[in-house]
Amino acid sequence: MKIIKSSSLLWKDLCIPPTELRLNTLRCGQSFRWKQMNDHWTPTTILFGNHDSHNKEQEQSTITELRDYFQLDKVSLKESIQFKGIRILRQDPWENLISFICSSNNNITRISQMIHKLCVQFGKKVAVFEDEAFYDFPSLQELLVPNLESILRDLGFGYRARYIAHTANKIKLDHPELGETWLGTLRNRPYLEAKKTLMEFQGVGPKVADCVCLMSLDHTESIPVDTHVWQIALKEYGFNKKSSTKTLNSQLYNEVGDHFRLLFGKYSGWAHSVLFTADLKTFETTTTKRKSTISVTEKEKEKVVIIKKRRVKSKDAVV
Repeated sequence: MKIIKSSSLLWKDLCIPPTELRLNTLRCGQSFRWKQMNDHWTPTTILFGNHDSHNKEQEQSTITELRDYFQLDKVSLKESIQFKGIRILRQDPWENLISFICSSNNNITRISQMIHKLCVQFGKKVAVFEDEAFYDFPSLQELLVPNLESILRDLGFGYRARYIAHTANKIKLDHPELGETWLGTLRNRPYLEAKKTLMEFQGVGPKVADCVCLMSLDHTESIPVDTHVWQIALKEYGFNKKSSTKTLNSQLYNEVGDHFRLLFGKYSGWAHSVLFTADLKTFETTTTKRKSTISVTEKEKEKVVIIKKRRVKSKDAVV
């Protein structure tokens, strides 16, 4: 393993090229707690580092967590669509659910700000990097405080405050022994059953449930559909279902998802996410009109900094 020293960290090669892991993945609306700090560049590889860089056991743990988080031992998206290096994150289900409850009628920047406030208010400080403090995502127990809804409203969560308070209390009442870790058991349920279960929470409709199924519960066939994805299906992927409505109703939602599942099979959720990512303004991309083909301008130099914390898959980190 190649070792490179930089400031107070010892950088180590993850031995994965940007064609397999493109760090813009962290800016495409899957997770909302990654932050870009000062740029450090290395050619054609990805480096990682943490503060306790001489602890071999922690180093191996970091590698294991990174490979799981980025799903590096699973299918690469280039196998299903020509968009190299974008991956679906395997996130902590609790953090993923709360984050996407915040996504209703919202944008990535504002969601990130809300989640940051949530962590500062309720989470534990886990590290300071380049004079900036970083906080853990709060556990269920840390959120179960008196007047939670009022506190969240004061922090700017609006109507989402009620949804988060309801979700926390429902999990506590329904699963007192497992708490938020109960959400991880939905990985072992059939996709539609897991989705239906998630939709029992206030503020969780089909799209939010599909996001959580895809991005933290291992249901790779899950496809979050919005009006933009609907238009992609109509214009570029042969979806010719005519509708008298101009809005995306529940029937159309399911039909668009089924159409992509028919086209892309087992990893249709991954392929769909690449199509969505390709159109984000934060990506330097060029798309073609040919079916099932997307090309991008690739960055060949990337590096990631991981700040270790007490919970395994819910990383508060900077990039």
